Amino acid sequence: MNLELHWLVWSIVLGLVYVMAYALVISQTKGPAWTAGPRDEGQPQQGLAGRLARAQRNYMETWPFFAAAVLLAHVLARESTQTALGCALYFWARVAYLPLYAFGVRWVRSLVWVVSMIGLLMVLIALF
Repeated sequence: MNLELHWLVWSIVLGLVYVMAYALVISQTKGPAWTAGPRDEGQPQQGLAGRLARAQRNYMETWPFFAAAVLLAHVLARESTQTALGCALYFWARVAYLPLYAFGVRWVRSLVWVVSMIGLLMVLIALF
């Protein structure tokens, strides 16, 4: 397996970390009865649980584009130093993004998001 596909696999693991972080916090916040129930009351939008939900949603908004770009680079044999670096930038920026969002760090969080998008664009540009 090449480097880009390794980054893709690790990005799947990271996506599960995003999901589990939210799941653990919401379970502690709302309790096991709410977690096991139909959740008709809706999701909390404030506090740590709300920030983790928004971070997870943000990750899931960008990850399909990352996955598609990595898979296309592989299928089209366009992997290069540029795509490997782009994958690493995307992954490590998304690692940093979760705690920055969870703790409400402004500006730096947005800068880290931009870095992740630069990484994604590096992979995408290699397809042209």
